[in-house]
Amino acid sequence: MAYARPHAGVHPVTHLWRKITVTDLGFSSATRVENGKLLIDKGELTALLRSDPNIKDVQLAIARPGESVRIIPVKDVIEPRLSRIPEYPIFPGVFSAWDPDSDGIPSGEIVSLRGMVVTTVGSIVGYQEGLIDMSGPGARYSLFSGIHHLVLDISVKEGTERHEHEKSIRLAGFKASDYIARSSLGGPLSSGSRETLINPTDPGFHGSEKSDGRKRNPRIAYLYMLQSQGLLHDTYYCGVDVKKMLPRRIVPTEVLFGAIVSGNCVSACDKNTTYHHQNNPIILDLLRRHGVDWDFVGCVITNENVTLGDKQRSSTLAAELIVSLAPDGVIVSKEGFGNPDADLMMNCSKIEAHGIKTVLLTDEFAGQDGASQSLVDSHPNADAIVSTGNANEVIVLPPMEKVIGDDRVITELAGGSSKCRLPDGSVAIELQALIGSTNQLGFERISSRFK
Repeated sequence: MAYARPHAGVHPVTHLWRKITVTDLGFSSATRVENGKLLIDKGELTALLRSDPNIKDVQLAIARPGESVRIIPVKDVIEPRLSRIPEYPIFPGVFSAWDPDSDGIPSGEIVSLRGMVVTTVGSIVGYQEGLIDMSGPGARYSLFSGIHHLVLDISVKEGTERHEHEKSIRLAGFKASDYIARSSLGGPLSSGSRETLINPTDPGFHGSEKSDGRKRNPRIAYLYMLQSQGLLHDTYYCGVDVKKMLPRRIVPTEVLFGAIVSGNCVSACDKNTTYHHQNNPIILDLLRRHGVDWDFVGCVITNENVTLGDKQRSSTLAAELIVSLAPDGVIVSKEGFGNPDADLMMNCSKIEAHGIKTVLLTDEFAGQDGASQSLVDSHPNADAIVSTGNANEVIVLPPMEKVIGDDRVITELAGGSSKCRLPDGSVAIELQALIGSTNQLGFERISSRFK
């Protein structure tokens, strides 16, 4: 199905987002939030995670902002959240069967723990996992350095097949996040900030003026490209691998509930972890400024493909869905580099062919000196591009006092090499190895400015 359930109507879907701030982590006999500190029952959580028959052992560790700590190799990063909508759980389709075309998503409340994340670590399945430094020069390239981490260091049993290996570690992160949210947020809540997000509805008017004669806001749509390019390059929507899906519209706030989750081993720098999807800044900014600076008319998700025929099919269907929204402009983001550049340009050119302007978000792989071609594909209409940084730029990371995981694999990461270790214990490595350093949703501190 190319078009999912309709969600433009008289009564828009509204979500109240309550955020409980966590200022520290610790272990205790019962999982709860007490005076801003999240206390975790280590034994109970460990037993829950060890119930997976593929998991051999789990070690829990805590990493705090500013500490001399390196987390490596990072698999995923997840923010614990709790849905207060019985009909729509957190991570729909992950723990139980879920039909995303069934009843849609109703209005209601979601609660999240802010300032902490569940981070999974384990032996390398693909070569493209990465690292997070909690202090030092690497910290300025990752917003994760300013967040408290509950790290799950997971070992799987020997002989576990690679896809089962990845699945077990991925599900462990979701189980831990769900356990923490249910244990600490399940009761009455009196604290926390609140934000109301109203999903866009189509007013059914595409002229240059509003009904009262005033000039209307620009109509903006968002095309959300999801990594799905083959072996261990997986993203899931409501539990379904998006490589098995066609482009479709979604209710934008579905991302808050973990409807889109990561399961891929692409380069760390531009990998969208589950946290990135949960907090997609493009969607959130479009929602927050809807009706003020622009009218946000809808979000379309699409996959990134391997074969030329699949790329052509998906880009055509995605463009048709975008055109059905009658936007004046479209923001397009992607995940990964190289092969996905072709998907990006096909999406751009087919949307622009309808007279709709596009703005593309992408990082660059321009060589360590910045002099190489940034993208492997281009198009004359791709003339409005926001760069999120050059992933080949080299940074020197000093040794950390503590490593959570296995620091020996740093030479195996994309962006590392057998010669990256320096005599003083430092590491000269490309930004490519740092989780989220050139994130193509615009998450990080790198930005561009016209003067």
